Amino acid sequence: MKDYLTLRLPAELARALTRWARSRRLPKSVVVRDAVARYLAPTVPPEVPLPRRVTGRELAALLVSLPRLSPEEAETFARDLARARSELAQLAAGDPWES
Repeated sequence: MKDYLTLRLPAELARALTRWARSRRLPKSVVVRDAVARYLAPTVPPEVPLPRRVTGRELAALLVSLPRLSPEEAETFARDLARARSELAQLAAGDPWES
């Protein structure tokens, strides 16, 4: 069931809404419904830290700390990676609805 809402806007805001909706050939109700949905959409909580950029020194330190592969492990890894790329290319070239 739909709920109905009567909305009073200042004249300038109402004109802006009319222009916006008209330029996109949408009913004003669709524009308002979308705006309210976006406004009420969940956001990232403030206690969650945003990702930060990593400096070159930090990246270098991270790379040095990674485990080293033996030549055999590196070759196996390279073969597996090449096979995966080939399979992905075949998937991308084919019909995505088949499988």
